[in-house]
Amino acid sequence: MIDWKKIDTVLLDMDGTLLDLNFDNHFWLEFVPSRFAEQNKLTIEQAKKQLIPLFKEMEGKLEWYCLDYWSDVLKLDIAGLKAEISGLITVLPHVIEFLDAVHNSSRKLILVTNAHRASLDLKMDKTCLQPFFDQIISSHDYGAAKESQLFWGQLYNQHAFEKQSTLLVDDSLAVLKSARLYGVKYLISVSKPDSRQAKKTITDYPSIEDFRELMPGL
Repeated sequence: MIDWKKIDTVLLDMDGTLLDLNFDNHFWLEFVPSRFAEQNKLTIEQAKKQLIPLFKEMEGKLEWYCLDYWSDVLKLDIAGLKAEISGLITVLPHVIEFLDAVHNSSRKLILVTNAHRASLDLKMDKTCLQPFFDQIISSHDYGAAKESQLFWGQLYNQHAFEKQSTLLVDDSLAVLKSARLYGVKYLISVSKPDSRQAKKTITDYPSIEDFRELMPGL
């Protein structure tokens, strides 16, 4: 799928690409509504009816990924709640083999995530993936989500990657679209970001179910 001779920079998303998105889906769709219901004396169904529109409204914006924002809006300690169920944080299959292979090659390896630094630090502590990366970038460092051209402009200015020899792997089609618009040449989607959900059918980009599919030639 990839001619590795043409790749010198690898950009990798975190949630749903390296890490099982089941943690985040469970956290936002079940655990947060449960705690919000307890705090506000609501049923789970009532809590979800209030929360889902709030979440939808912020999708793709930096606020959606900001733990401080949601802590303020929901009056909950979101970072603390994430830590409570951090045992659910897991690495997707064959990620370690892939990271090890890229890390041991001459290619630059950069983590690019929309995750808030508090969430990012928690997940790095749990998974111990940070030594593989040359750089770990949170979109909050730039004040713009990966869905925005502002993010890619700042990433380019700070890390001077060659667009024509860069690979991005991400489970978000909106992020891949933004990267394509910016000029990143090699784009791969992840068709099974959540281990407990069915594989997605993706037509706009080449896709992988797990990283073994990218290993040949690496």
